[in-house]
Amino acid sequence: MKVEIVMPQMGESITEGTLIKWHKKKGEQVKKDEIIYEISTDKVDTEIPSPENGVLADIKVFEQETVKVGTVVAVIETNGESVSVNKELKNESQEIPSTAQVGGEIVDVTMPKMGESIMEGVIIKWHKKVGEHVKKDEIIFEISTDKVDTEVPSPEDGTITEILFEENSTVEVGKTVARISKSGGIVRPKEIIQERTEKVAEVETAIPAVKQKVKLSGARSENKFYSPLVLNISRTEGISLSELELVEGTGIGGRVTKSDLLDYIHNKRSGKPTPIIEYSQTGSIRTPKEDAPKYSAGNRVEVIPMDNIRQKIMYHMVNSRDTSVHVTAMIEVDMSRIHNFITVNRDSFLQKDGIKLTYMPFISFAVIKGLKEFPLMNGTIDGNNIVLKKYINLGIAVAIEPNGLIVPNIKNADEKNIRGLAKAIADLGSRSRTKKLVPDDVMDGTFSITNYGVFGSLFGTPIINQPEVGILGVGAVTKKPVVIENEGIESIAIKPMMYLSLSHDHRLIDGMLGGKFLKSIKDTLENFDTSLV
Repeated sequence: MKVEIVMPQMGESITEGTLIKWHKKKGEQVKKDEIIYEISTDKVDTEIPSPENGVLADIKVFEQETVKVGTVVAVIETNGESVSVNKELKNESQEIPSTAQVGGEIVDVTMPKMGESIMEGVIIKWHKKVGEHVKKDEIIFEISTDKVDTEVPSPEDGTITEILFEENSTVEVGKTVARISKSGGIVRPKEIIQERTEKVAEVETAIPAVKQKVKLSGARSENKFYSPLVLNISRTEGISLSELELVEGTGIGGRVTKSDLLDYIHNKRSGKPTPIIEYSQTGSIRTPKEDAPKYSAGNRVEVIPMDNIRQKIMYHMVNSRDTSVHVTAMIEVDMSRIHNFITVNRDSFLQKDGIKLTYMPFISFAVIKGLKEFPLMNGTIDGNNIVLKKYINLGIAVAIEPNGLIVPNIKNADEKNIRGLAKAIADLGSRSRTKKLVPDDVMDGTFSITNYGVFGSLFGTPIINQPEVGILGVGAVTKKPVVIENEGIESIAIKPMMYLSLSHDHRLIDGMLGGKFLKSIKDTLENFDTSLV
């Protein structure tokens, strides 16, 4: 006979459970009272034994899947007629369909490792849904890391049988995010996607429900209940009990749920402000502080959530502001020599190298020459130490539509000539806009250039790209009347002029050094030896 194993009810208020581990595989023998799987609820983690001797004939619910109480999770085959264990708990009319797939080899799609220092990524978009067919190397989702955004292709032909993480979920490297059936089969799509963390998946021991006696500062002292699942997550994520006390709970009586804690962790990692509970001197809860007014969407207001790129830019800019002591110096450059060279050679350069010749390779060349002359500009600060880097990885800021920005690096830029720099700049720009960059492209930069002049701006005060100590801003080249002196005779001429602005970290680079560095770049550009091209 067939014995159906269902998700048990662990308390009157418990309506669902998460299957966190299978101890047996499909086709294996099981004995009565032998542990076959583990579940987790908001109240307790529990090991579930087999009700009969037999063979585990079918597994209907995957690990980390959350289902309602009474849902059939597995079937054991013995002898005789079909029966249902705990059938009285099963709600036949409201059972949530699982993502179980019948027939076909299942292939796990994991969060890829995009670099040695990259330990997690954010899923920013799914291009496929459960039940849709995919081809090998077809893009199925996009991820974002602290370094770069990347499109991830399918490893096999098949059908998407399960999506384990929704968009904007942060997932550790190596964690399964989706499953593909190579040979088709029957797919019953899941109604709700539940966010998971690898830390929760690794829970292997059942911990009884705990009531923590929490000692709160001031007059605040009360019993607070934390479920074993919440305690497991907080322990593996390094969140102390004192920090856990500050997480705002949305459960019954203000209890902190798994979702509350996962949201808190996600916001903390992404740099978002995290809502916390604040207490008055009498111990009563009061409204969390708000540094800015809250807005709600309406006829006169549109509220647009920040995408992942904008959130990262916000975090890095605030971090740079709070780290470096920014000072900005400006200088004006006569670009006549380079302007005339580009005008004459633009078409031949495009035909020979397939790249449009711009001012940027010449400016980059002049910056590299200046960095060699003033090596502190190519350094960084490490505590109380100065680190002088003997290589030059030149960052070139690239604007990405609609409102993103990324700074990939020309590695070993000091080894390239003008043509090499032109090709490298064009390549970085193209790969930035088509999401073909890899984390190594945006790591270990030593100095950066941002060209806001491409949008018509004359000058600006750029923010330093940490942990560098300087960034050069390039303004638009515009023709303007200037006073020139020739053998003591002054006259006015129309010249293509450009402003350069240098933001430098005054902790290491003082005004004299910054000024000398800028003057070096100016002299190189105004007296450029075009024979080097």
